[in-house]
Amino acid sequence: MKRREFIGGLGGGAALAACTPQTEQQGVSSSAERFSWKLVTTWLPNFPGLGTGVNTLARYIQEMSAGRMEITIYAAGELVPAFEVFDAVSQGSAEMGHGAAYYWRGKSEAAQFFATIPFGMNAHEQNAWLYYGGGLELWREVYEPFNLMPFPAGNTGVQMGGWFNRPIDSMSDLHGLKMRIPGIGGEVLRRAGGTPVNLPLSEIFTALQTGSIDATEWVSPYNDVAIGLHQAARYYYYPGWQEPAPTLECIINRDAWNSLPEDLQAIVRVACQATTLDMISEFMARNATALAQLQADENVEIRKFPDDVLTGLKELTYSVVDELAVDDPLFARVWDSAREFMAISQPWQAISEQAYLATQASS
Repeated sequence: MKRREFIGGLGGGAALAACTPQTEQQGVSSSAERFSWKLVTTWLPNFPGLGTGVNTLARYIQEMSAGRMEITIYAAGELVPAFEVFDAVSQGSAEMGHGAAYYWRGKSEAAQFFATIPFGMNAHEQNAWLYYGGGLELWREVYEPFNLMPFPAGNTGVQMGGWFNRPIDSMSDLHGLKMRIPGIGGEVLRRAGGTPVNLPLSEIFTALQTGSIDATEWVSPYNDVAIGLHQAARYYYYPGWQEPAPTLECIINRDAWNSLPEDLQAIVRVACQATTLDMISEFMARNATALAQLQADENVEIRKFPDDVLTGLKELTYSVVDELAVDDPLFARVWDSAREFMAISQPWQAISEQAYLATQASS
C-alpha cells in the first residue's frame, strides 16, 4: 500500500509539473534559447587529427544540443592569427578557442602543464591528474584572471622527438641547432646550446626545407607525413621527450560560458571529453599506418635518441622547472601537484602499462 501511495505521489508530481507554466519550471524558460558562437583555432582548416578534431567537437555540441548551439569554426588566420586565439577568446571577440596551453606561456608559465611538459606524464596519467588529481581545478585557477574557462579537448598521445637535418649522437650536437620547439622544451634546448623557435603550423615545412631552421618537432607520423616533413629532413628521432602527453584545450570566454543554461554547459563538457577520446583513438590508429610508410621510405632514418642525450635533456628539464617554480608561486603549486601525482602514478604504470607492453615487445 505504501509503495502504491509513493508511486501515486510521483505520478501526481509529474502531472503537476506538466501543468506548471514553462516560466516556472527550472531551466525550461532558457531551453529554447539558441546560441551562435565563433570558434577560433591554432590549426589549419581541416588539418588531419587536429583541425578535424575541432570539427568533431563542434559537431558533437551541435548534435547533442539539437541545434541550439551553432558553432562556426575559423582556422588559424581566418579570423585571427594562430597565436592570437587566447586573446581573442579572452576579450570576447570569439566565444571559443582550440589550441594547446603551452602556446600561452607568455601569459602564464603555469599554463604549460596543461598541455604537457618534458619528461612529464603520459596521456593516461595526464587525464587522470586533470579529472581526478586536482589538475583541472588548477587549470581553471590559472586561466581565471584572463576571463577563460578551459576544458581538455583532445590528446595526440606521446609524440615523436622531431625531424633533424643532421644526426644527434651526443649533447654537443645540439649546440647551435635552430629548432622549432615550443614551451619548456624550447627553454631546455636553449640550455643545451640550441636556439628554440616558435612557428605556427603553416610555416614549419618551408622553414625546415629552406634551412631557416635545422630541426622541428611537430606531432607524430600521422601529422608529420600530412605536412611532408619527411621530404624536408632525413633523421626522425624518438621518443618525444618534450611532449609525452600533449593535451589540447577548448577555451571558452567566461561570460559566454555563464550565459549558457546548465544543460548546454553539460553538453559542452561531455563533447570535450568525447573529442579527447576520439582524437587519441584516431592518432593511435593513423600513427601506426603512417609509421609503416616512413619505415619503407629509404630517404628516412628513424632513430632513437642516445641514452646520454635523454639523460642530459631530463636534467636540464628539471633545472628549468625548478627555477621557474622559485620565481612563480602559482607555477610552483601546479608543479607540486603534478609531481606528487607522477610519484603516485609511476609505480602503477611500471607494473601495468609498461610491464604489459614489454610482453608485447618480446613476442
